[in-house]
Amino acid sequence: MPSGSAWSLSPQDAAPHRSIFGSLRKLGRKNSNASTTSNPSRTPSPSSTMGRSNPFSPEDVGRNPLSNPSPATRRPDRPGMNAFTVPSNEPPPAYTPSPTTPTAAQTFELPASSAPVPTPVATHHSGGEDPYSFLATFDTTLLIDDSGSMAGRSWREVSQALSTIAPIVTKHDSDGIDIYFLNHKSSNPGAVNDGIAAGGYRGIKRAATITEIFERVRPGGGTPTGIRIHNILKPYLAKLEKETAEGREMKPLNLIVLTDGVPSDDVESVLLSAAKKLDKLDAPPFQVGVQFFQVGNEEGAKEALEELDDGISELVEGGVRDMVDTVTWTGGVASSEGGVGLTGDGILKCVLGAVVKRLDRRRASGEVRRS
Repeated sequence: MPSGSAWSLSPQDAAPHRSIFGSLRKLGRKNSNASTTSNPSRTPSPSSTMGRSNPFSPEDVGRNPLSNPSPATRRPDRPGMNAFTVPSNEPPPAYTPSPTTPTAAQTFELPASSAPVPTPVATHHSGGEDPYSFLATFDTTLLIDDSGSMAGRSWREVSQALSTIAPIVTKHDSDGIDIYFLNHKSSNPGAVNDGIAAGGYRGIKRAATITEIFERVRPGGGTPTGIRIHNILKPYLAKLEKETAEGREMKPLNLIVLTDGVPSDDVESVLLSAAKKLDKLDAPPFQVGVQFFQVGNEEGAKEALEELDDGISELVEGGVRDMVDTVTWTGGVASSEGGVGLTGDGILKCVLGAVVKRLDRRRASGEVRRS
């Protein structure tokens, strides 16, 4: 509807009216002036109506994948918001309502300008650099130690670690992350031809879903770390070999292992075999990374994991690639009990230390200094 200003009389229109009133006072002199008086009802100028732009054009409404067509919804001030945060076509996960679930969703899943973990797009627009943006080039997989020794404090520390790591890795993996446990297995058959191992939870895109899965598992059993890593890497390396032979690239794998104990099997041979395979295929240095994240204070665990980090390349004449990194936290003391906790460059080293070697060489804040 035209605005009120479009119907007002211009100064030129007002002048003829003053001539009419003057003619009436002079008792009809210059009657010809009355015949030339312009009509006060004027058609609105096309320029006054067509020049207005629509502030709610389809281009503006469709720019944000999280926008709601309701007029009450304010379009974010950061165009190009990361669409991977909460995909519009993702069905909500099945879960058992608990007091912690809404908190996790509110803390990590609702995008806002004050979000603790900025998306790559948001950081770019603010002029900064997202330290986790490199994660977007990887398929991230979590392998959680659910052996009997994890019961108690170690299990609580893993929960704390997941609450910090999960929002980061889910925001930067377009097809969602995968989760496996050492002993617990899901009914998922996997997809060997696609490089996916059986028994895990696939394509998780919400931090709250990771928490829900973790809370349904109870620790118990041994520590078959080597077997489980082999089960995950074998189909991936087979698919990588096929893709390489056909001249195609494959998305790199970032495997993060959260554990507190000494493995009950031979992890070293599994990792050495994988490193040799990758060298034979002439794969990029970051094609596969295995990050061991130690919680708790299990005797001998720290030394065993450090040997995996530093000693594998020395087992072969001429050496093999370094694809392993380890992080040990706060001497087994959780942040709730006075430990340093998971902050700053510690998180960065945890999620990227195995694939970004400059982080592998860095001692993270909160990490126990090696003796």
